[in-house]
Amino acid sequence: MAKHAQENYLPGIGPHDGPGQPVTPAPALPPEAEPSRSRLARALRLLRPSHSHTAYTATILLMVSAILSRFMGLVRVKYIALVFGRGMEADALNAAFVLPDMISYFLVGGAASITFVTILTKYRDTGREAEGERSLSIILSTMALVLGSAIVIAEIVAPWFIAWMFPGYQGAKAALCVELTRILLPAQLCFFAGGVFGAVLLVQKRFYAQAVTPLIYNAGTIVGGLFLAHRIGVSSLAYGTVVGALFGPFLINAAGAWRLGTRYRFILDWRDSGLHEWVRMSIPLMVGVSLVAADNWIISHFASATGGGVSVMTYAKQLFSAPIAVLAQAAGAASMPFFANLWSQNRRYDFAVGVANSVSRVAALGLLASSGMIALSGPLVDLVMRGGKYTSADAALTAAYFAIFSIALFLWSAQAIYARAFYAAGNTLTPMIAGTIVTLVSLPVYAVLYRWHGDAGLAIASDFGITLLTLTLAVLLHRRRMVSLASVDYRELVRCLVASVAAAGLIWLAMHGLHRLHVPTTRWMDLAELLLGSAAWFAIAGFTLSRLGSALPQVMMKKLGLRRA
Repeated sequence: MAKHAQENYLPGIGPHDGPGQPVTPAPALPPEAEPSRSRLARALRLLRPSHSHTAYTATILLMVSAILSRFMGLVRVKYIALVFGRGMEADALNAAFVLPDMISYFLVGGAASITFVTILTKYRDTGREAEGERSLSIILSTMALVLGSAIVIAEIVAPWFIAWMFPGYQGAKAALCVELTRILLPAQLCFFAGGVFGAVLLVQKRFYAQAVTPLIYNAGTIVGGLFLAHRIGVSSLAYGTVVGALFGPFLINAAGAWRLGTRYRFILDWRDSGLHEWVRMSIPLMVGVSLVAADNWIISHFASATGGGVSVMTYAKQLFSAPIAVLAQAAGAASMPFFANLWSQNRRYDFAVGVANSVSRVAALGLLASSGMIALSGPLVDLVMRGGKYTSADAALTAAYFAIFSIALFLWSAQAIYARAFYAAGNTLTPMIAGTIVTLVSLPVYAVLYRWHGDAGLAIASDFGITLLTLTLAVLLHRRRMVSLASVDYRELVRCLVASVAAAGLIWLAMHGLHRLHVPTTRWMDLAELLLGSAAWFAIAGFTLSRLGSALPQVMMKKLGLRRA
């Protein structure tokens, strides 16, 4: 990492407004204007739809949104576990998302906004906004027909797919899974169209919609369950999910694009250059299989042979995904437009430094976060999950899988940035080939470890797969002279690793000693363990980092306003 990197250790944020962009000093405000520049006022200004963000403010906004969204996601998971436990309904619902996810992944590349950001950025940088808007309409019209046809076919073949994908599902369980799958499938149209309109906002560096849509989407699932579960059972959650996708990812992004002047028209033109460019970039994402998406599919396939296995593994992965959203997805989404700008402007050095700094930051924070998650996994998962039909034994099993997944948190975070470096450069072929090969190589590892260690083996295999994928992407970027491996701040990563091991080890020993006293496990006890354990973890990790010469504690205190700059 460049020398200045230690001055700022939030994901995706550098000491500039955008990667490689010097900060322009703001004019001094007169004393009477100072009250209007309070922290609350500055925070509220970030929520305005018209606010154009820097990499710093975008990352902060998306991190806050990710935290709120994941909190609502935990409420959703808690509700499902409370009412349905790890029984047939829960297993069927969790498995019902697989076919819709596959349809989206293989037909629209899994993330429409990623390819559109790159394409629309090129149009904008060359002054061809009108041409870009026309291409947007053509692509959206074309894919609405293709995706709509695929959804109709999927509705028909759903019974055969469920029988193949989940061999452990039989009778009523398989029939319920088919029913829920058919309900969820139309939501993919909302996600694709929303991703297209969302790309318009991202190119303009308007991140408010991306911050709000996950909240509305999760709220739809929760509201559907609260109002309809007593009438139609677990199907209420599927209907609520579709409504959430309509009002969140689709309508919010469409309204935002409309405010910016984007007008969609139904146009079909197979000769359009923008359509050709989108197909060129998206086909690798459609044809290849990235382990990032396939990991959940593979785990669900094997876990279906165990009663409740799909639910327990899904809950553990969803709990683990919360810090990934905060660290990797928010930073990656915020950095993507800036990386794309740098690459399109041929600023290769700034691009390489920006990517390396982002990777170093999210990996460093990922190491520290995984340490606390592993050490406190027991009381954390028990507090969140136990209750109703979800027993203490179920929560303990979920905590064990959660801890195994957490080991690789820093790698999940790093690969998200590395992958977006390729996408920003308009190269989707290389990561597709790499992801497909890694997935194929990992498949026998999942099978063998599942045979040896059951569901726990699947979590271990997941860590192996993401390790291989992250290293592969890093080496490929290095060999192509896009991002040097030498530019990663290994010294800071080692400091964070030592601090993580020290803090997690001491907290685990304290927890182990407490449990040997056979203290009754209650919610108040879980909360006390979490609060005291977290305080002790912060103290140990912070002290260790300071003794090792890390700048991270001082930087974080400045960011939190606990120390003057």
